[in-house]
Amino acid sequence: MGRIANTWRLAKLSWGVLKQDRELLWMPVLSFLVSIVVIGVVLVLLAVTMSTESSHGQTTMEFNPAMIVAFVVGALLLGVVAVFFNGALVAGAHERLTGGDPTVRSAIGRAFARIPGLVPWAIITTTVGLVLQALRERAGGLGRIVTGLLDMAWEVVTFLTVPAIVIDDLGAIAGLKQSASLLRRTWGENIAARVGFGILGAALMIPAAAVIGLSVASGWQVLMTVGIIVASAWAALVLVVLTALNAIFQTALYLYATTGTAPAGFEQASLEETFAHK
Repeated sequence: MGRIANTWRLAKLSWGVLKQDRELLWMPVLSFLVSIVVIGVVLVLLAVTMSTESSHGQTTMEFNPAMIVAFVVGALLLGVVAVFFNGALVAGAHERLTGGDPTVRSAIGRAFARIPGLVPWAIITTTVGLVLQALRERAGGLGRIVTGLLDMAWEVVTFLTVPAIVIDDLGAIAGLKQSASLLRRTWGENIAARVGFGILGAALMIPAAAVIGLSVASGWQVLMTVGIIVASAWAALVLVVLTALNAIFQTALYLYATTGTAPAGFEQASLEETFAHK
C-alpha cells in the first residue's frame, strides 16, 4: 500500500506540473485525430483490397493477402502515431522539468528531431504487440495467461524507452537497453506505479458509468442520448489527462534514475521512495 500511496503523491505532483503547461494536453488530442485519419485511410485500403463475386444471385466478399498487408501497415502507422506523440509529451515534460516553458510547437519539434529513434521503436513495439495478440488468439486459457504476463513484462521493461530516446537521443535498441537497465532494480516500484495509475483511471471513470447508468434507467431517449454524450466527453477528458500525467511521470522517473536528482516540481523524498533499492 505504501508504494500505491507514493504513486498517488507522484500523480498529484505530475498534475501540478501539467497545470503549468495545459497545452501538453493537445498531444493526446492530436494523436487521436491523426489516428482517426490513419484508420480512415486503412478502411479505404481494406475496401479496395476486398473483391466481390456474384454467385447464384448472391454477393460474397473475398479476402486476399493484400488485406492482411493493409491491416499490418495500418497497425504500424497507428503505432508510429502513438509513439511520436508520446515522445512529444515527454519532450514537453522534459522542457518544463528542466526549467523551460514548452509549447506545442517546441514539443512536436523535438519529437520530429528524434524520429530516427522513435519510428524504429514504434515498429518494434507494435510488432511485438501484434505477435503477442496473434499468440493470444490462438492459445488456450493457460496460453492467454502466459501471453498476458509476457505483455505486462514487455510494458514494464520498455516503460522508459521513449524518455531514453527523446531525452538522451538514443536509438531504439539503445533506448530499450537503457530502459531495461534502469528497471532491473525498480520493477516492483514501476509495477506499483502502473497499478496506481490504473486505479486512478478506474476511479475517475466511475462518474461516467454512473451518468450512463442513471440515464439508461430513466428510460427517456433524450436523456439517454445526453447521458451518453456527457459520459463520453468525460471519459475522453480523463484519458487525455491520464496520458499526459503518465508521460510527465515517465519523464520525472527517467530524470531521477539517470541523474539521482529530483526534477523541478517533484519532491526528492517521493522519487527516492519510488526508486528505493530492494
